[in-house]
Amino acid sequence: MKYTTIPNTDIKVSKICLGSMTWGNQNTEAEGHQQIDYATDQGVNFIDTAELYPVPATAETQGKTSEIVGTWLKKTGKRDQVVIASKIAGTGDYTAHIRTTGFSPASIKEAIDLELKRLQTDYIDLYQLHWPERDTNRFGVRNFKLDTKWEDNFNEVLLSLDNEIKAGRIRNIGISNENSWGTMRYLEESKHHNLPRLSTIQNAYSMLTRTFETDLAEVSLRENVGLLAYSPMAFGVLSGKYITETAADDSRLKLFPRFARYSSKQATEAAKRYLNIAENNNMTLAQMSLAFVNQRPFVTSTIIGATSLEQLNENIASIDVTLNKETLKQINEVHQVIPNPAP
Repeated sequence: MKYTTIPNTDIKVSKICLGSMTWGNQNTEAEGHQQIDYATDQGVNFIDTAELYPVPATAETQGKTSEIVGTWLKKTGKRDQVVIASKIAGTGDYTAHIRTTGFSPASIKEAIDLELKRLQTDYIDLYQLHWPERDTNRFGVRNFKLDTKWEDNFNEVLLSLDNEIKAGRIRNIGISNENSWGTMRYLEESKHHNLPRLSTIQNAYSMLTRTFETDLAEVSLRENVGLLAYSPMAFGVLSGKYITETAADDSRLKLFPRFARYSSKQATEAAKRYLNIAENNNMTLAQMSLAFVNQRPFVTSTIIGATSLEQLNENIASIDVTLNKETLKQINEVHQVIPNPAP
C-alpha cells in the first residue's frame, strides 16, 4: 500500500480509501465486516461513510452503513488503527427524511451526536459537508441558475465545526460535491477569522468525469485541499462489465437503473475506447481506471467501493499499477474527442 497525509494534518492515510455506501443495502453487516477485514489486511487504513448511507437513500436504511462500521470497530477494538471520515447530509428532497434544517448549529451538533453513536466512537477524524447547503450545480447538473433565497452562512458553519473540534468530537473538516467558489469562500473565512481550514474536498473524478480539472484542480494544488475522488469506476461502468454484458443481475446499475449519470451513449463509447487501451496494454479496465486516478497530483486518496471480495481485491491491487506516458497519452486522446461524457 502507498500512503500520504491528509492535507494540513499529520494524519497518515492510505492512497486507497474504502468506500462503504453499499453496506446495509447491497451488502450485509457480515459482508461489510469482511470487506473491512480484507482491506485493512492489505494496508488500507481509511474508511469513508456518511449519515445518509446506504445509497439509494431511504428512511428505512438511513445510517445502517455507519452502524456496520461501528460494530466492526467495537468487535475488533481497532479504532486507533483506522481513519474514519463521515459526512452531514445537505438539504433537499433526497434527505428530507433525515432533517430539513441544513447546516445550522443545531443540525451539525445533532448530526455528529447521532453519527458518533452509530460509529460507536467518541471522535471522527474527518467530518465533511456532503454537498452545499445553497442550491447550486452539483452531481453533474448543468445550466447554472443563481439561488437568490440562500443567505451566506460560511462563517456560521465554520464556527459550529470549530466548536466540535474544540470539544474533541471531530478532528478535521472537508467538503463534498462543492465548486470552486464555495471552496474559496470557506478558505477565505478560515483565513480571516482564524477558523478551521478545509483539508479535503470529496468530488466525483474518473476518466469519464474530469470536470474537477477545469478549475478545482488548481484550487486543490495551490490551496492544499486534497481531493478524495469518489466514483473512480463510474458506478462500475469503468470495470467493463456493462460493455461486455457480463454484469451480474445484482450489479449496481441493474438494481438501480435511475443512476444513469455514467450510462449515456457518449459515456459508453468512451468506456469502450478506454477498454481497448487497457486490453492493448495488458491491464483490466478497472486497473487502468483506478491507476489513472491514483496518479493524479491533486488526489489525496481514491475511494473505492465493491460488493464482493473479488472486486475489492482487484480495486486495491490497482495501487501497484503505474501508467506509463504512452498509456496516459492514449487516455488523454480519448478525452479530447469525448470530454467529460458524465460530468
